[in-house]
Amino acid sequence: MTTDHASATTVPSFAVHIPDVALEPEPLEAEQIVSGEPEVTGKVLWESADGRQLRGIWQITPGVVTDTEANELFVVVSGRATVEVEGGDTLELAPGVAAVLREGDRTTWTVHETLRKAYHISL
Repeated sequence: MTTDHASATTVPSFAVHIPDVALEPEPLEAEQIVSGEPEVTGKVLWESADGRQLRGIWQITPGVVTDTEANELFVVVSGRATVEVEGGDTLELAPGVAAVLREGDRTTWTVHETLRKAYHISL
């Protein structure tokens, strides 16, 4: 076991097979959708007691959406997307790619193939 220093609670160790995790709908706001009919699903696997740390799985179907990001590290498990960071780099996402987004980054996601990622977010 490890200790989450942010909340000083004991965090259990766990393992999941990411492709098999059942996800729940996480509807997009209408103004986020630029084109297509993308659908977002996800599953929080762990949340710190203070709600400031999240670990989970997230998925989006093809389309183009905008977002304002949290401080996040993620690894793409399946699918492909291009993420344009306003005033920054363009990220090409594919299986095995690890990426970091900064809190406040304004992004445009062009999802070419349904993308699934495992993430850790710090709020």
